[in-house]
Amino acid sequence: MTINASSIFKDIEKIRTNAPLVHNITNYVVMNTTANALLAIGASPVMAHALPEVEEMAGIAGALVINIGTLSDDWIKAMFKAAKIAKSRQIPIVIDPVGVGATKYRTSTARQLIQESTPSIIRGNGSEIMALCKQDQKTKGVDSTSASDQAIDSAKSLAREFGSVVCITGETDYIVSQKNIIQVKNGHAMMPRVTGLGCTATALCGAFAAINPEVDKASAHAMAVMGIAGEMAAQTAQGPGTLQVNFIDALYKLSESNIKELFKV
Repeated sequence: MTINASSIFKDIEKIRTNAPLVHNITNYVVMNTTANALLAIGASPVMAHALPEVEEMAGIAGALVINIGTLSDDWIKAMFKAAKIAKSRQIPIVIDPVGVGATKYRTSTARQLIQESTPSIIRGNGSEIMALCKQDQKTKGVDSTSASDQAIDSAKSLAREFGSVVCITGETDYIVSQKNIIQVKNGHAMMPRVTGLGCTATALCGAFAAINPEVDKASAHAMAVMGIAGEMAAQTAQGPGTLQVNFIDALYKLSESNIKELFKV
């Protein structure tokens, strides 16, 4: 499998041309950032979690992104209903197990979602990926207490069990499938200071999976774009606030030459 600036930019062009509908059942904290990032890269975001419409929306989407950041019983029901429809229609499903390991409610919800939906992609930080596999693994709220490379064995286990591509994000991102492990080394140290950028990475995985059936490659492309846009944003950022604004602009204007200059896969 070849990943280079050309393959990444071809997928960006497909997103910009096709504007795939990315159905997000996500959390209150990140809705605005996630929607703006998807629009900036060229996708068409929708945030729909109401029980009367969630199945219909999932059925017309190019990808379904489920993020468990702010849980409620009704939202969990919506997640399962949407996932059932997406799975039946072979629509890519991306699950972000935010904060798994922090509470039993959160951990059991994520595990059951993954078991029933067999997602195309699971995207989380090191602690979250490890907590999906280990009953006693704890997380610090939604923050990772483990480096991304510590979660590789857990990611391999999840990939074997569910056939999913597992994307571990951190200082180095690891995209783990049953066949490959891809390392993406793009990004900037200021990015974790902006809430929701991990969730944004999950949403971008959905956009790329909507137009690229090679899910491991789609995940790697999404992570490279995420990190490159972060590096571009940091060049003129004064702090986390301007980084967030600059990041959206960087996604919008991202060019093949930017990728050639910066990408580290």
